[in-house]
Amino acid sequence: MIESNAALHDALTNPSIPHAQKENLVENLIDRTRPSRTTANFLRVMLRNGRLQEITAVKNRFDNELKARSGIVSAEVISARELPESERSELRSRLEKLTGKTVNLNFNIDQEIIGGVVTRIGSTVYDGSVKTRLENLREQLISG
Repeated sequence: MIESNAALHDALTNPSIPHAQKENLVENLIDRTRPSRTTANFLRVMLRNGRLQEITAVKNRFDNELKARSGIVSAEVISARELPESERSELRSRLEKLTGKTVNLNFNIDQEIIGGVVTRIGSTVYDGSVKTRLENLREQLISG
């Protein structure tokens, strides 16, 4: 709800709005939406500690943790061109074999990589781009 409502987000994260007003707003939202007791208390703690602006990051991290515990990981794939479905399926299959988990792929295009793909799963990057291969070749030629 906070993510989708810009006015609400601004009200809760604006440092010029007094804390008491923010508390009243959060309590009003809790009364209206009736979340679980745990969620309501979590929102109160986030507000009390001045971290309510971090709620989206916390939600995203929580979602990622749930997926990881369920055996699902997300991967970002960057290619120089749109990949056909056959290549997408092959890439998914290889990544699932590599990780041992179900992989959700998000595709992006960046023509600067020239060709190949760059894949990021969490903090691990698999760089199979032509640009990187050319840079590595250049370094090898320069060094000897």
